[in-house]
Amino acid sequence: METISRCSPSDHLVIIGSGMASHRLIEALVKSPTRPQRITVIGAEPTPAYNRILLSPLLAGEMQQDALTLRDAQWYAAQNVTLILGEKVENLQRDRRTVITDTGRTLHYDRLVIATGSRPALPDIPGIELAGVHGFRDLQDADALTDIAQQGGDAVVIGGGLLGLEAAEGLRKRGSDISVSVLQRSERLMNRQLDTTAAHLLENELSQRGLKIITGAQLTQLEGDTHGRVAKVHLADGRQLNASSVIIAAGITPNAELGHQAGLRTDRAIVVDEWLTTSDPAISALGECCQFDGTTYGLVEPIWRQVEVLAATLCGTNTQGYADAPSATKLKISGVALYAFGPTDASAEHEVLSYHDIERGDYRRLLLRNGQLEGAVLYGDTSQGPWYFEQALAGTNLNDCRHALLFGAADVAVLQTIAADQHNDTPHLSTLEAA
Repeated sequence: METISRCSPSDHLVIIGSGMASHRLIEALVKSPTRPQRITVIGAEPTPAYNRILLSPLLAGEMQQDALTLRDAQWYAAQNVTLILGEKVENLQRDRRTVITDTGRTLHYDRLVIATGSRPALPDIPGIELAGVHGFRDLQDADALTDIAQQGGDAVVIGGGLLGLEAAEGLRKRGSDISVSVLQRSERLMNRQLDTTAAHLLENELSQRGLKIITGAQLTQLEGDTHGRVAKVHLADGRQLNASSVIIAAGITPNAELGHQAGLRTDRAIVVDEWLTTSDPAISALGECCQFDGTTYGLVEPIWRQVEVLAATLCGTNTQGYADAPSATKLKISGVALYAFGPTDASAEHEVLSYHDIERGDYRRLLLRNGQLEGAVLYGDTSQGPWYFEQALAGTNLNDCRHALLFGAADVAVLQTIAADQHNDTPHLSTLEAA
């Protein structure tokens, strides 16, 4: 399928947002001989694009800020890309094809990409506006949390997913006199990725390190002191926790306000088609601020696929368009490796295979339906995760090797070889030895 809206070399492409998605798009564009020659990037943060995934080790003191930078300002200049930092686009005038920043700067565009990312989703509760309440999304947040860790006190992290656990562990590692509690609304940590057993293993590991994990915790109110600073957290069951600081890490909200202000079609985010084009053919949206076929995004893998499609579209090369696809989650939570894909909980139609080596701290659980692998959770040793995912995507029938399936590709290959040899009436070494 041909692309429907390419940039001509003379077009001015303006990209709003200087995060990871924006940077990935620029890297793809500058490699193409049909790239738009005029590219301007406007970012609200004062620094060039950096790897947000590494904010947690930065908070923990395991790396320096420079290590997060993807490319410095000189690189953009060398690619003939104009980089404007520390300015936020506040107004988009589609009829004039201009954007206006908070400094009053006005830029004309021929094609526009909105890649404004997301922000922490704040619970709608009394006290959420108090001082001492923070998110954990950018370098400024990491600096604030570093100060919190070093000052000590009682930190309460709202959210037992990846970001919340990394923030909690980073605070614990960085501070010598800080108490860190994690509140998770679900009955288990990382309930979207882990089953009950893996979640309990993770909870036990983090608790042994000194984190206080509270699951089934419904937040109702943040209480402030006489200076307007958070002092306590109230839960629905009546419990109260002391809190000198609160870190919100319970999901994200797409930064779609610019699209809404400009009259683009929006829902939970800016709605796009399979070419990442909005309801205005001159404007695209990318990453966490966009919504395709009812889905919004927070993981890297689908956003990288969006980048490939959008880069091809802008450069006029062939593309089939973006489509959602199954993805696996590979994570490392505070040194514990996890790998998961497919359904988290088993249904009545699933055959469940599980393995747990308590001494090594390894756990695997596989979900099969009619001999085909549909889901997996791996905790500890995740080396076989990609192979399991390949089998699931391929729809491989694994009935003949299901007894060795928990031990991975090598043992399954042996069984398949034996089965093939026996089918061909060819003596196999292990068969002869057994006789």
